[in-house]
Amino acid sequence: MIIHHQRITIIHQRRPAVQNMNEQLQWLGASLGLFSLRDKDRSCFRIFVELLKAAKVDRPLSSDELAEQLDLTRGTVVHHLNKLMESGLVVSQHNRYLLRVDSLENLIDDLARDFDRASKELKAVARDIDLFLGL
Repeated sequence: MIIHHQRITIIHQRRPAVQNMNEQLQWLGASLGLFSLRDKDRSCFRIFVELLKAAKVDRPLSSDELAEQLDLTRGTVVHHLNKLMESGLVVSQHNRYLLRVDSLENLIDDLARDFDRASKELKAVARDIDLFLGL
């Protein structure tokens, strides 16, 4: 049996008033808990954007390619790639990385399905505990 762990984080925040693509991408990523205040040089955001561009042409990227394109250390890139994989947004194939699906809309649909599955499991366990406790 394969156990797949995925961390789904949703942070509800006001959508940007400005309809700037960069602001919307930042909001989307922040709403998914990807970009923290600790990421001063926006490394994770920049990696996410590069992977988004690569998805458009269906070309997975290696951590070395990302590091070179973004002028980041490989360690920084790997750290953020691991975070993106843990969130379920990025997958690895033969030491190359790509977005889990080919568009952001499909990505959100997939995450919603993942959240629904996790929510149903949580509800079933909560029901079992309630029954056991006589609630």
